[in-house]
Amino acid sequence: MEDEDALSRQPGAGAWLENVVLNDLLAWRETEVKKPGVFYRRSAGGEEVDFVVERRGRLLPIEVKAARSVRTADARALDAFCQEFGRRSPFGLLLYDGRDILQLTRTTLAAPLGAVL
Repeated sequence: MEDEDALSRQPGAGAWLENVVLNDLLAWRETEVKKPGVFYRRSAGGEEVDFVVERRGRLLPIEVKAARSVRTADARALDAFCQEFGRRSPFGLLLYDGRDILQLTRTTLAAPLGAVL
């Protein structure tokens, strides 16, 4: 049996988890009468956000990490996004392979993938 951190050490684990989240977002999107936008964002400065969900004028940036634990630094792109878009994006969501829901920064909440998907 593999240890608990095996997923984070697998090549391509991050891309695989991003695809799992994307599939879930697209399935949810199809249940909505007015289809929310689901986008990827890369700023001119090179900061990337895995997903941005646009619904009713609000934006939810989502980052996916194939890791058992997260650090404040993992919220950098989400915090920058929230700062840029202000009231349209009051907080960001970092999904990870851990167990706890954490307030990483003033605008970023980290949550286990299983709590959201």
